[in-house]
Amino acid sequence: MRKTFSLLALAAILALPAEGKVTRYLTGNAADVVVPLAGPAHDFGGGGTDVDAALQWIIDQVRGCTGAACTTKIDVVVLRSSGANGYNDYIYAMNGVDSVETLVITSAKDADTPEVEATVKNAEVVFFAGGDQCDYVRYFKGTKVESAVQYVYAKGGGVGGTSAGLAIQGDFTYDGCTGSALSSDALANPYDHTITFTYDFFHWPNMQDTLTDSHFVTRDRMGRTLAFLARQIQDGKAATAWGVAVNEATSLEVDKNGRATVVGDGPAYFILADHAPEVCQPKVPLTYSNYKIWKVPAGGTFDLRNRPSNGYYLRSVNNGVIDADPY
Repeated sequence: MRKTFSLLALAAILALPAEGKVTRYLTGNAADVVVPLAGPAHDFGGGGTDVDAALQWIIDQVRGCTGAACTTKIDVVVLRSSGANGYNDYIYAMNGVDSVETLVITSAKDADTPEVEATVKNAEVVFFAGGDQCDYVRYFKGTKVESAVQYVYAKGGGVGGTSAGLAIQGDFTYDGCTGSALSSDALANPYDHTITFTYDFFHWPNMQDTLTDSHFVTRDRMGRTLAFLARQIQDGKAATAWGVAVNEATSLEVDKNGRATVVGDGPAYFILADHAPEVCQPKVPLTYSNYKIWKVPAGGTFDLRNRPSNGYYLRSVNNGVIDADPY
């Protein structure tokens, strides 16, 4: 009787619907392009409207030439955890694109297949769409997708993303898995339940000790980023921590030498917390003196490899209140 029950139970398990499979949308040539690459490079978008010039830039950086006279073409893979093929026609219309394939992946199991790994590794540019960074952490971290994206960058390709796709690109990831933190809540309590981090995801050569944020001015996210940086030091994750924050309709182009250029509407902010917080405790307002902030407008640059020691302004947080307009 016990044996019969086990067989029935096994049959019932096998009859359950399988996990969601990868949905693929291909535009252009299905054959893999193999060309010498001139990158690596990043395109980090702040959300909202994508910046055409930034996407064209990363394509050109990777293929090593610009304009219609350049005949080199590359393959682009767009990674998503929701949505559909909204990027396909848009990116395919750009110079130098042989194909765009969007992969919608909704489980870690599906992100860990050889088929998905091969598609990503064969790309010359990988772009993470907006969505939910918690999904990207849950579905991609520790899988073949993660290692394949790293492979693309290491071979001289491009890695970009916007909004949630930007949020996962720093050394420290605010994952948003318990809700989207507000600046007011984060300053009042740096250990608010909406503040959770993921570590050891991507570690890009020019993004050491950074935490990224998007929709920055539009959604008034300076306060929460200041709290996030204080947390990295208080929690022993770093001796110093940097914020790389990009506003909507803005992108940060980062070349292989770490030179970051702001394109689109601007601005982008680079924020340094270089000492231990005066007060950073659960359920107690944050106090932190003298954050160093660089505000870089459209067309401006910032050296992420050799980070500057001047050109900043100072802002402090006293008992949860920023001492002056931080923007």
